[in-house]
Amino acid sequence: MKLISDSDLMKLMLNKFQLGHIFDLSKQIPFTLYQYKSGEVILYEGAKAQTLLFLVKGKIKVTSSIETGKSLLLRFSEPLSIVGDLEWIRNIPVQSQIEAVNDCLFIGLPFDYIDKHEKDNSEFLHMLLDHISYKLQTCTTASRVNLLASVENRFASYLLSTMSHEPENEFGKELKTSNIVEIANLLGTTHRHLNRVIHSLTERKVIERRDNAICILDTKTLEIISNGISY
Repeated sequence: MKLISDSDLMKLMLNKFQLGHIFDLSKQIPFTLYQYKSGEVILYEGAKAQTLLFLVKGKIKVTSSIETGKSLLLRFSEPLSIVGDLEWIRNIPVQSQIEAVNDCLFIGLPFDYIDKHEKDNSEFLHMLLDHISYKLQTCTTASRVNLLASVENRFASYLLSTMSHEPENEFGKELKTSNIVEIANLLGTTHRHLNRVIHSLTERKVIERRDNAICILDTKTLEIISNGISY
C-alpha cells in the first residue's frame, strides 16, 4: 500500500464520482488517496477496519473463508465501490478478504471522522444503503451460482471477470496455472475437477495452455459458456 499525496488527482476523483453531492467539500475533510498493487491484500478477514474506502480505479476481488481455510468467491467490484461500510455501521471486524485484481486507487475517510461529522448525513447514509443492498444481492447470487451452476460455467465467468477491458492492458488475458488450486477453492470445486474443465476448454480451443499460464483464445465462446453468470 502506498499513500498518494496529489491534491489535483484527489479533486479529479472527487469530481468524477460526484462525491461533492455526498459530502460538503467546502469543509476540511480528511480524505486520503491509497494505492494498492495487483495481488495486494487490502483488508484481511477478521482485521479491524478504521477507514472507509471508496474504490475509484481498478478492480477488487471479494472472498469469504470458512474454518477449513478454504475461500469462496463472492464478487468482483469496480468503481465506484465502497469497502468497510458494513464494518463501520455494525462496528465489527472485516467480514471478507479484499484483494486488488489489478492496480487500484482508493479514497479513504477515517471512521472517527465519519462518527463525528457524517453519521447524520442523509445523502451519505443513502449511498451506504445502496451499496449494502447491492452486496446482499451479490451474496445471494454467489450462493445460487455455487449451488446450481456447473464448474465450467463458473470458471468461464471467473475468466471473464478477471479480464481487463482496456485494450492496451494484457492483464487477465492469461492466468497463471500455479493459482489453479486457489481458484478451484474460490469456485467451490476440486483442482482435479477444474483441471478437467481446463482440458475440455483447451480441446475446444477456447483457451490455451502456454508454459505456466492459461491464455484466452475465444472470448465470445467463453461468454456463451458462462451462461450470463457474473461475479
